[in-house]
Amino acid sequence: MLRTNQKTWDIDRSAALFCVPGAIKEKDGVRFTVSVPAGQEASLLLYDKKSRRLLQETDFCEEASVGRLRSVKVIGLPWRRTVYCFKIGGRIVCDPYAAFICDTASGGSEEAEERNEENVYCGLAFESYDWQEDKRPRIPYEEGVMYHLHVRNFTKHAKSGVRHKGTFLGLQEKIPYLKELGVNQVKLMPIYELKTQPESSPEEKRYPEDTSKKEKPNCWGYGAGYYFAPKARYSAGANPVIEFKDMVKAMHKNGIEVLLEMFFTQDTPLREILDCLSFWVREYHVDGFHLMGREDIGPLLAHDPILMDTKLLVGSLPGWQEKRGAKEQTAYRTFAECSDGFLVDMRRILKGDEGILEQFAFRSRRNSDGFGIINYITNHDGFTLQDLVSYDNKHNEENGEMNRDGAAYNFSWNCGAEGPTRKKAVLSLRKRQIKNAFLLMTLSQGTPMFLAGDEFGNSQGGNNNPYCLDNKTSWVDWSLCQKNAWLTEFVKQAVAFRKKYKILHMPRELQMADYRSCGYPDLSYHSSHAWYSRFEYNSRQLGMMYCGYYSGEDVFLYVAYNFHPLAQELALPKLPNKMRWYMAADTSREESFLPVEEALPEDERIHTFPGRTVTVLIGKKEEKQQ
Repeated sequence: MLRTNQKTWDIDRSAALFCVPGAIKEKDGVRFTVSVPAGQEASLLLYDKKSRRLLQETDFCEEASVGRLRSVKVIGLPWRRTVYCFKIGGRIVCDPYAAFICDTASGGSEEAEERNEENVYCGLAFESYDWQEDKRPRIPYEEGVMYHLHVRNFTKHAKSGVRHKGTFLGLQEKIPYLKELGVNQVKLMPIYELKTQPESSPEEKRYPEDTSKKEKPNCWGYGAGYYFAPKARYSAGANPVIEFKDMVKAMHKNGIEVLLEMFFTQDTPLREILDCLSFWVREYHVDGFHLMGREDIGPLLAHDPILMDTKLLVGSLPGWQEKRGAKEQTAYRTFAECSDGFLVDMRRILKGDEGILEQFAFRSRRNSDGFGIINYITNHDGFTLQDLVSYDNKHNEENGEMNRDGAAYNFSWNCGAEGPTRKKAVLSLRKRQIKNAFLLMTLSQGTPMFLAGDEFGNSQGGNNNPYCLDNKTSWVDWSLCQKNAWLTEFVKQAVAFRKKYKILHMPRELQMADYRSCGYPDLSYHSSHAWYSRFEYNSRQLGMMYCGYYSGEDVFLYVAYNFHPLAQELALPKLPNKMRWYMAADTSREESFLPVEEALPEDERIHTFPGRTVTVLIGKKEEKQQ
């Protein structure tokens, strides 16, 4: 059956030997393939791209199918001027494999004979693209410094300093900033097109004044989507496909990897998931994914030849990954754990909870030669770092849900006043706590991940769940960048310090043993007595000494963590001959990373460290006096 409003194109109904879902350009036309339930009729609808007028409807031939896949080829189709949909079982639907999605905003005609009920159409993207010998940076997890952001929120603010606000191009404009900060990996919240949300229920329509019952926009994008299509709203121009590729290529040119968050619902077919991830690697050169929603697919991806050197982040690593044999390990670790374990334990020690010191030590050293560990204290879901030290309670009234949404407990502490304040003592303590938090991430093994804007004190006003807000609450406030330049500079120094000393980011977990017979273990713990750790319930202070001999460095690092409100004494281990301790950083000071390292008294064996402070000492050969 063929229906048309103008001259038809020739149709090849023969089954392809190799069926790939979606629209594939062949030498003499475009082949369309879709999965159709048994017993249902299906057809291809072709529309004029500008007017959205139906041009042609062509039935899929069930006899020429491969499994449930039905396929037709349209000969000589002018794909640049055409959009399409499928009709399956009498319902007009979009292609789940569509390269991009366009709505009626750019066209639409009263003469259209049939409408997609969601008013969206599938676009064709077969433009050639010059990657200019693009190479993926292939950064090992231990060398990474990750930055988590929402493409639109990151540059939408009026003070963002970019021309193309809230877009892929706007993000590309921020590459110099990211490089200066020390970031070499960006993890993007969902950038694929989200499927239309369900309409409000009859009850919600009956009581429109109750905003808590109304359907909220999903600005974050976690949900079922057209997983192959970059979001058109994030494109400054008319072609999100090209613009996203330009952004990835520019990131790679500057040594920055691009990772995508992909939220697959439980009813997403496994074949579609595999095809999707492979597609983004092949077509867009992305470097990895954070798999969300369906984490049970890990075993299926572990041996995929396309994904074996692609980063795959999951919430927790099941036993199959942790028990992989040595023969399966490669220099490039594929999987990484990205969970809230580090967040919870570090937030608790940061605010001074008791009974958490031993768990804190575990999180700080945790690593693996088989998989990566992603460490973060703030995430998109929850408080920003500024709000973490400014609010005891969430303040989500603007969400329209009467503050009933979001996590009820955030392991936060307002430092003595709820929200904005002019109290100098509170503000000073908040500054110190923020610096402590950044050092908790940068001085721990694994991969530190920062939330965009934390490096200059971005706040959401105590809102810990602004998923439905596309306004200044969720937009990164770049006006604070100049006001809090001290914090940005501190973060740059913290990242640079981490990168300088290999012992702080080793490819495998430190053994806490002297396995090289050099007289020192690679990592050791110290209390008020050297070489003795104290993990009593009320202990909130610990000294960690790293021996650089295990990383090829002739240096020792001693990190003193004191999260007790009062000053505490910690013992300093004796160093090899001709070496002494120098102070490099102290978060209780205004200029925390010292311009000139200060030598401690040569015979000092016990040092008093201020309360709620992280201090870094360097043990090295004594510098000669000028």
